[in-house]
Amino acid sequence: MKNYIAVDIGASSGRLVQARLQQGQLELCELHRFPNAFSDKNGRNYWDVDYLYREIIAGLQKAKSKGIEECYLGIDTWAVDYVLLDHAGHQLEDVYAYRDARTTGAPDRFHKMISREEVYAKTGIQELTFNTLYQLFVHDRAQLRQADKIVLIPDYLYYRLSGRLMNEATNASTTQMLNLGTREFDLELLELLELRRDQFAELTEPGQALGSIWPELVKQYDLPECELIVVATHDTASAVAGVPVQRDRSWAYISSGTWSLLGTELTQPLNNKAAMEANYTNEWGVYGTYRFLKNIMGLWMIQEVRRECGEQYSFSQLAQLAAAEVPFRSLVPCNDSRFLHPSSMTAEIQNCCKETQQPVPQTVGEIARCIFDSLALTYLDALHELERLQGEAVEVLHIVGGGSNNELLCQLTADVLGITVQAGPTESTALGNVAVQMISSGEIDGIAEARELIGRSFPASVYQPRPLADLDQVRQRWEELSCHFSS
Repeated sequence: MKNYIAVDIGASSGRLVQARLQQGQLELCELHRFPNAFSDKNGRNYWDVDYLYREIIAGLQKAKSKGIEECYLGIDTWAVDYVLLDHAGHQLEDVYAYRDARTTGAPDRFHKMISREEVYAKTGIQELTFNTLYQLFVHDRAQLRQADKIVLIPDYLYYRLSGRLMNEATNASTTQMLNLGTREFDLELLELLELRRDQFAELTEPGQALGSIWPELVKQYDLPECELIVVATHDTASAVAGVPVQRDRSWAYISSGTWSLLGTELTQPLNNKAAMEANYTNEWGVYGTYRFLKNIMGLWMIQEVRRECGEQYSFSQLAQLAAAEVPFRSLVPCNDSRFLHPSSMTAEIQNCCKETQQPVPQTVGEIARCIFDSLALTYLDALHELERLQGEAVEVLHIVGGGSNNELLCQLTADVLGITVQAGPTESTALGNVAVQMISSGEIDGIAEARELIGRSFPASVYQPRPLADLDQVRQRWEELSCHFSS
């Protein structure tokens, strides 16, 4: 029996998950979980990537203690953040976190050299202030010249385990620096950043075998013998690979976690002017696909509210409190930059409601209700844009990831969007990670079989749309507020 281990690390936590195929069913077992967060240092925000490496080692030690002698292993994390390595393979600098404010205003300055339209035509990637393109643009030039290699975080973790350098393609596409036509780093953009192509490792597609973990690590820490498989190292790319789609229905997905990523899967990029104006992105997916999606602020907002409450409420309790409140009483623009990293999420929501002359939410339940209502309406806008851009109506929406456990938000989304919502699996990212490993190992034939296996092993919860009183008036008020927010 083959053992697979998915290393799945997000912005707030990470874990190692074991997967095995038994009697036609895929079984998961969490081996190790650990917290993750960026820290403040001299007014800047940084990740501790070597801490992540140490936690992977700790998780593999637990795997060995549970009797796992051999395994395949794949790593996924969040996107855009990078590590600078010197000629000896050591870090040159602490790793900046994408929520750091250093890129404020960077897109406007960068696009004085090349237009937004040109960059989108080249890359198909939506403009987000924290994209790697803008992070590198504001990075210290002298330090960049010292860098022998620039790798994204999961690439660095693979390197620490194996000594092999690469830039995995699904994650590299999020840098806003890959050319859709050449399927390589865009040389003009590199020149504008005063960077060289040889400062980036070879682009590597998901499914490639990377070889074994360092024998020295296995011996020193008493680890399993691990065969490293390059998976879709961007966690959203893995999450989409893990969506149990039905091939005979038009579908879209929301990968719901710290971010909500709403989109669909295409075989060709859609990087026309309309897609650019809607701020849709064409991130690369597994096996020649594109993740045509839009970033929505997501559960970050409720995560921050929970943190500010001293974590005295579980996420389930916050949803229950929200369900008891008056719906659509107060609404906020989830994607406004003011909610990216405010000093207080609760205060920022209250200030926004006050500015727009809405009832100001006071209790935790009212704040939570405001967030969930606003997210559902933001999903509605994004879905309408998606249908318009692809010229096809969506029949079913898959919500995967941690947010699929939020029954209130799932039902609210079905009601507001007026379509069937299939929620689950929660572990879609780990499952997509494992799916690529299983295909690479030869245990299953391809992504269609993997998705069918996932759907069979982890049945979804189905939410049918219900009539909502005064929904037309709510949508009209939302449109009016949206015009105010964008003015």
